[in-house]
Amino acid sequence: MAESRWSLRNIYLYLVCLITLIMVIVGLATAVRSVVELAYPDPYYGGYYAEPVPIEKGSTAGDLTAEERAEQERLAKAQSTRQGVLSLAGNLAMVFIAGPLYIYHWRKIETELATAEPAPAA
Repeated sequence: MAESRWSLRNIYLYLVCLITLIMVIVGLATAVRSVVELAYPDPYYGGYYAEPVPIEKGSTAGDLTAEERAEQERLAKAQSTRQGVLSLAGNLAMVFIAGPLYIYHWRKIETELATAEPAPAA
């Protein structure tokens, strides 16, 4: 007796294929975004802090020298690059793990469907 196309095993295989295919698509889309982020980094806005608080007449706690601003800009760019590389690595890992799982399960479905089909009468 031929196994039903919608057996519990086949439903499991189709669900795994759906989930891994979605993972591959999301991984690829976010990997492209990470590459774009690395190629076109976020511009430095000059300050991530609140408005400077006056300490005494004519000076503020938020006054930075040119060297300090350059160092903050360098650190912000380095952090942006690091986050882009980490994001790209994570997304590519998701693609390289989910992709083979999808291919394996899809081939299982195809082989089971091929063996379940009755041979044509001669």
